Amino acid sequence: MTKPTAKLEIGGQDQNHEFEILKGSVGPDVINIASLYKDTGMFTYDPGFTSTASCESKITYIDGDEGILLHRGYPIEQLAEHGDFLETCYLLLYGELPTKAQKEDFDYRVTHHTMVHEQMTRFFTGFRRDAHPMAVMCGVVGAMSAFYHDSTDISDPHQRMVASLRMIAKMPTIAAMAFKYHIGQPFVYPRNELGYAANFLHMCFAVPCEEYKVNPVLARAMERIFILHADHEQNASTSTVRLAGSSGANPFACIAAGIACLWGPAHGGANEAALNMLDEIGTVDRIPEFIDRAKDKDDPFRLMGFGHRVYKNYDPRAKIMQKTCHEVLGELGIKDDPQLDIAIELERIALTDEYFIEKKLYPNIDFYSGITLKALGFPTTMFTVLFALARTVGWIAQWKEMIEDPKQKIGRPRQLYTGADQRDYVPIAKR
Repeated sequence: MTKPTAKLEIGGQDQNHEFEILKGSVGPDVINIASLYKDTGMFTYDPGFTSTASCESKITYIDGDEGILLHRGYPIEQLAEHGDFLETCYLLLYGELPTKAQKEDFDYRVTHHTMVHEQMTRFFTGFRRDAHPMAVMCGVVGAMSAFYHDSTDISDPHQRMVASLRMIAKMPTIAAMAFKYHIGQPFVYPRNELGYAANFLHMCFAVPCEEYKVNPVLARAMERIFILHADHEQNASTSTVRLAGSSGANPFACIAAGIACLWGPAHGGANEAALNMLDEIGTVDRIPEFIDRAKDKDDPFRLMGFGHRVYKNYDPRAKIMQKTCHEVLGELGIKDDPQLDIAIELERIALTDEYFIEKKLYPNIDFYSGITLKALGFPTTMFTVLFALARTVGWIAQWKEMIEDPKQKIGRPRQLYTGADQRDYVPIAKR
């Protein structure tokens, strides 16, 4: 059977070239242009790589037009509804849902590696109290390679496994320590009898002077937030982790690079930006003014938390997050909150206004997660830290897949150069 090909005709050069078309198990086919430069002396031009497949992956599939998100073939709705976060971690790392015995073993290994090296606490005291928690996370995670250098040999499968488990286990502890340092409270050590999300909430909100009991409704909400953010295919931060890893950098350095990328307001900082927007609107009666501004092409104001670069339909994660958001608000009895009132009215408008429906500007996961995390007691500066905590498993799974791919090469994007042509140096006295 003849393999399908794409033909490229270069005008004015009387050249015709054929390139193999590769088929995935689902989703768009891709044209293999790996030999394009060798065959034609040309590159492709694709700012933002929006039409370029940078790798082959078996982990996550997104159909933005249909609003579908699959992890290893399983719909995100089913994983969030029926499973827990560590089960999703196992699935992303190993490709299959765990058996009962595998789940118990995996949970045990993660739970019993949640403590961090005691000397790492000194890192936190080196930061200013008003340092952004993401700045702290970047520094501390990058420093892990200095404390756990017995798991930095990426050519050793055992060390890769150990590094993966350490990252998943210790990230909640590091995130909670960043939070405690930020608000001036003592660090709280992890407790092995608690589940992953419950343990994180305990480390964040317990204090030594009294007992703290984790609310199961809030723990389940935190669990769902982690699941919904676990992986999202080749986004900016994941691509950053893969690019850093392609050079052979140790896994802790790669994850630190991903955290730095995630910090951007167009990526992980979107839920923080959504709450800041609600603050800017101020009161419900000012919403029409801001809606009009959002519809005005000449006004720089944009509604944060609406629409998505990939999803041209309703974000499937947003549906789950919407339900979780209302569960949390109901459990905590939060009613008289100006931000919440504005958010609920904006949600109603976005789901009924013809402009939003036509433009497919549905509320996205950042819109609901921001409100939920605020209700749980987290300041906006912690939102992206929680995103990084959850996304760590996706980064690790993608990094691990890349390292084990025999076709893997160091990343080296090309460019369209539009600067000055070659010119001769002029001595300073003659300039």
